[in-house]
Amino acid sequence: QVQLVESGGGLVQAGGSLRLSCAASGRAFSSYALGWFRQAPGREREFVAALSRSGSSPLYADSVKGRFTISRDNAKNTVYLQMNNLKPEDTAVYYCARNGGYGTSRYPNTYDFWGQGTQVTVSS
Repeated sequence: QVQLVESGGGLVQAGGSLRLSCAASGRAFSSYALGWFRQAPGREREFVAALSRSGSSPLYADSVKGRFTISRDNAKNTVYLQMNNLKPEDTAVYYCARNGGYGTSRYPNTYDFWGQGTQVTVSS
């Protein structure tokens, strides 16, 4: 069984930064692509970023490109999301997820395990 636990969320002013972490339990962490998604109140869950097994070829949503960076440390079974120049519209619950074998993907239905989420609130 795979468990994903996010941390690092909080309240930050616009223009500030946060780094989210997602620690994974279970074996073969390095064998799967990983992703970050977010969901704001009243909105559907949306793709933020994804990263391949090796940590190459990151994929980003246009809304975060140039501001967010996804990375992973396979030795620590952890994936990160560095978020800079945060905007109020980035406010959401952020989830990490393990891709079920489809590689880096924007589509939530290709991910088979999800964390419980961490709240990010950006004040104006």
